[in-house]
Amino acid sequence: MKRAFDILVSLIVLLLFFPLGLILAFWIKIESKGGVFYFQERVGKNGLPFKLIKFRSMRPNAELSGQLTVGARDPRITQAGYFIRRFKLDEFPQFINVLMGQMSIVGPRPEVPYYVSFYTDEQRKILEVKPGITDFASIEYFHENEILAAATDPQQAYIEQIMPAKIKLNERYLSNPSLAQDLKIMWLTFLKILGRYSI
Repeated sequence: MKRAFDILVSLIVLLLFFPLGLILAFWIKIESKGGVFYFQERVGKNGLPFKLIKFRSMRPNAELSGQLTVGARDPRITQAGYFIRRFKLDEFPQFINVLMGQMSIVGPRPEVPYYVSFYTDEQRKILEVKPGITDFASIEYFHENEILAAATDPQQAYIEQIMPAKIKLNERYLSNPSLAQDLKIMWLTFLKILGRYSI
């Protein structure tokens, strides 16, 4: 049921988004060197790695300066990147990951291998399901970059505070998975992007 729902919704979203996606791709391409898409290794179901697809929002090789984006005006982000990040448009190519069976629309957001290495055995249980495009943590930490910018040591703050809090929210989701809960998370995510929802 969940897989059929994911496929149907992803096809509809990608078809509707296609015209805007072409415009964004052109903007990204003419503004800075590099490809339109950014592929990053993330940890998927059962700890298996996969390539997560995003619209590129940073300058080439930006990850060499760190994997966390800190603050609303990280100098590595392009002008097109500021726009697509503000409205989460960089995430839309991940519906392709969903069609490929690597992700679900709703599920724990996939982490990069480095941060998964800090998971405890208990926390690794969230890897027993497919990662998602959105979840409760994505909603609560919608402005995570600003939180990290206020920290003395952003990476330490992420590992010791934000990441464990996100995992607890994911554990809450996995304690009672249902289509109704998925629809709720999708709706709240939509409202959050429009600035109509606050926790």
